[in-house]
Amino acid sequence: MSLLCYNRGCGQRFDPENNTEGSCTYHPGVPVFHDALKGWSCCKRRTTDFSDFLSIVGCTKGLHNSEKPPEPVKPEVKTTSERKELAELKPKFQEHIIQAPKPLETIKRPSPDEPMTNLQLKVSASLKQALDKLKLSSENEGRKDEDSDEIKIGTACKNAGCSKTYEGPHSTEEVCIYHSGVPIFHEGMKYWSCCKRKTSDFNTFLAQEGCTRGTHVWTKKDAGTKVVPCRHDWHQTGGEVTISVYAKNSVPDLSYVEANSTMVNIHIVFEGEKEFHRTVKLWGVIDVKRSYVNMTATKIELTMRKAEPLLWASLELPVSNTQPKEESSDK
Repeated sequence: MSLLCYNRGCGQRFDPENNTEGSCTYHPGVPVFHDALKGWSCCKRRTTDFSDFLSIVGCTKGLHNSEKPPEPVKPEVKTTSERKELAELKPKFQEHIIQAPKPLETIKRPSPDEPMTNLQLKVSASLKQALDKLKLSSENEGRKDEDSDEIKIGTACKNAGCSKTYEGPHSTEEVCIYHSGVPIFHEGMKYWSCCKRKTSDFNTFLAQEGCTRGTHVWTKKDAGTKVVPCRHDWHQTGGEVTISVYAKNSVPDLSYVEANSTMVNIHIVFEGEKEFHRTVKLWGVIDVKRSYVNMTATKIELTMRKAEPLLWASLELPVSNTQPKEESSDK
């Protein structure tokens, strides 16, 4: 009576009475399928075709095997009632619902009309040193000016963009045509902030006629201070927001920063005759008592302590949240 051999790769029938060593040619390993290649773990031959894989001749000789390998155990399918009983036996955990933070509009925001408080100014040693040097040089210039109050012939007008020189008393009565703004150099373009006539050529920029009419300024005393823009940026940590204003040699006696919970007014006088103004309606709420200003020779840092450790979406509150939209006048 012939029996079926269950050795991998054989699958032939054999006579148990004539089953000798070497009668069966089979694969002692297991099938391997990897990266579209098919083969046996016991030999190195590989193929991409499944029919070729089935026809790979065994690599080992031995006795035929008539014992059928055990079938894999099938997962036990449980009834609905059994599944419910198992669910009840599982430990239950108490659920906690974490609520998302409230939108900015729903948080009660302090009034921007709160009284303003001057923040503490901390003056660095480097700034004190720089101001002392400037003071000495200005005193020396002052002594020279005291020696003679007369305006020398050939003195150039101090207004930006004016090329006129002092030729006598009649020069003071002439109309001065100058630029009231400041020069801006950005991405290869050069222009004045007051008229914004852009050019890439420096000589053409210098030759641009002024856009403002006024009187000539022959001395620095007459020039006074001038409001100018100033580069500034901001960054934040979990508990603080810092505004940096890059103004050199700021004057502590003439500068101040005042604030309430939601608004900051920055007024800085620097380099003797320049002024910077900025009012910021803050996105979040600050603790005024724990906020302060650091003044150095190269910049001013305004450090504001957050009232709550929340991440600000921006420095300033959007316009839509600070004032109602204007109604159309066409109605």
